[in-house]
Amino acid sequence: MSVLVTKEAPWLSAQAVMPDGTFKQVSLEDYHGKYVLLFFYPLDFTFVCPTEIIAFSEAIDRFEALGVAVLGCSVDSQYSHLAWRNTPRREGGIGQIKYPLIADLDKNIAAAYDVLHDDAVALRGLFLIDKEGIVRHQVVNDLPLGRSVDEALRMVKALQFFEEHGEVCPANWHEGQATIKPEPAASREFFEAEYADT
Repeated sequence: MSVLVTKEAPWLSAQAVMPDGTFKQVSLEDYHGKYVLLFFYPLDFTFVCPTEIIAFSEAIDRFEALGVAVLGCSVDSQYSHLAWRNTPRREGGIGQIKYPLIADLDKNIAAAYDVLHDDAVALRGLFLIDKEGIVRHQVVNDLPLGRSVDEALRMVKALQFFEEHGEVCPANWHEGQATIKPEPAASREFFEAEYADT
């Protein structure tokens, strides 16, 4: 599997179902100057997928407050996406989703991001792309394993903190916690406080 972190995000242009239920050709270029959280899921009308799609939709205000556009993508058509949106959640549908769902019927996008599994469906890949179109974070789960929206938000905040302050974020960092000055002498301030008793 390719590691795309530090590389330019592969080009993306395809039909999508928009939040208002219309079809539109979308491209990564449309989001230049914004952060993009692009996530892949295996298939419409499945089991773990609706829980993830709904969870990201319910958190959309939190992402947008950070200047992040969320995009979902699977190897289904835009017509399948629309039918799934029009299916009630209590019946396994996703209802009204607040971000675009991209149709990757030819599987070219999943292949470009190296998440295409057995030439059939996309693994649960998630890619955080910065304002310049560079991939800064990626995680790929196997089909049965749903992702954490809170972790995706945490990674956005960590990246933005680093970009603004130049300090790096340690393990399990959350907004408001101590960070590390990335040089040998200055970093001791963090380590002396964090590991004072060891």
